[in-house]
Amino acid sequence: MAGQKVKLSFYGGVGSVTGANFLLEDDATKVLVDCGLIQGGKRAQALNTASFVYTPADIDFLIVTHAHMDHIGRIGKLVREGFKGIIYSTPATKDLAGPMLDDAVRIMRADSMRTKRPMMYETEDVEAAFSRWQTVEYHNKTAVGSFDVYFKDAGHILGSAIAEVTHRTTGKKIVFTGDLGNSPTPLLNDTEVVTDADYLVIESVYGNRVHQERESRKQKLAEVIKRVIGRGGVLIIPVFSLEKTQVLLKELNDLIEDDVVPSVPVFFDSPLGIRLTEIYGRYTHLFNKKVQDEIKAGDDIFDFPKLKMTLRKQDSEIIAHHDGPKIIVASSGMSEGGRITEHEKRYLPNKNNALLLIGYQVAGSAGRQLQDGLKQVVIDETDVPVNAEIITVSGYSSHKDSNGLLDFVSHTAGVVKKVFVVMGEPKASLFFVQKVRDNLEVDARMPNENETVVL
Repeated sequence: MAGQKVKLSFYGGVGSVTGANFLLEDDATKVLVDCGLIQGGKRAQALNTASFVYTPADIDFLIVTHAHMDHIGRIGKLVREGFKGIIYSTPATKDLAGPMLDDAVRIMRADSMRTKRPMMYETEDVEAAFSRWQTVEYHNKTAVGSFDVYFKDAGHILGSAIAEVTHRTTGKKIVFTGDLGNSPTPLLNDTEVVTDADYLVIESVYGNRVHQERESRKQKLAEVIKRVIGRGGVLIIPVFSLEKTQVLLKELNDLIEDDVVPSVPVFFDSPLGIRLTEIYGRYTHLFNKKVQDEIKAGDDIFDFPKLKMTLRKQDSEIIAHHDGPKIIVASSGMSEGGRITEHEKRYLPNKNNALLLIGYQVAGSAGRQLQDGLKQVVIDETDVPVNAEIITVSGYSSHKDSNGLLDFVSHTAGVVKKVFVVMGEPKASLFFVQKVRDNLEVDARMPNENETVVL
């Protein structure tokens, strides 16, 4: 019968944490899952601008699991190269993706003016994508050609979804985890369980690591603040504008309003982060019950005394003129572009200051070099001596660790035919492959880039 052969191809997110791009198809329908930016390292630019292996005009549907750039960052390029299908995501993901992609265009435009490189896509390509972008709430089944898609809450960032995609003719259920949240989290509900996957495509960012600091991260944050402020220093925190920023603001709110740490000026220096935080404020019904109760009791969880939001560039430049101890929260999270770079160039040479890393640092990024202890790094083509204290608190990860991922797989271990481990550095993915085999006796493997398998 036509349409019965189901194929899955891995066109991104293999052997790398970033660049999610998977194609599920039968003879009648082609469904792309995520179309993300490849981040970190010198090869990223070339890989992002290279033509897609498939023909975008042939794709019927695009399913977006969540709004991080490594899952949405090439959607504009997909449209520019011919995609005219329908895009599906949760409502929150669509709302968050707007500012994210607008900011991507702004960054590309500035880069193009400086380097004369052509832009990967323009504003009109993003607008065209949103003209065909539809939303689906959690737990509502939607037909996408020969398949049905059903979103569960991944608990990773606001609106993040596990996409359960069922082939209507054969009944095969292929589950794409997107990124799975490090539950329980300060803001969101726990990751929902999947019990009936025939095939599972699972992330493995922390496939070989366990988050030892999750329970004590707020305490460690307080200790760092008190130590740096106590010596009169400046604490700079590079953040990803989406989720990390909102979680950090919530925890700073708790620490300052409860008098756990001194109240000093806190500069939230991220126009994108400010816009995204406003969107979070419109989706409080997706927060966990504890946070919803705090909001109902009158707490503005993203605001506290001496918090200053700097939307305009001139406001950002004035931060340097504020003498004395202070905290600067700015993007980007890997110190690759964004306003954080100006603060790093200014404050990293001083031993009284500190840089706090709370997000994953991709190999090759400036953030990874700082994390690895380099005493001189290149930031925005400037050699910067590093005398400031460099601190990593891994408990702020919004990804499940190795044990959490294994627990997720365990719920469907009795029925799953194969687990494809993706979205991780090779050592993390391969470690988790072996962990699944050894602990659950489930067939697991790390696919090759551009590999196609028949399910």
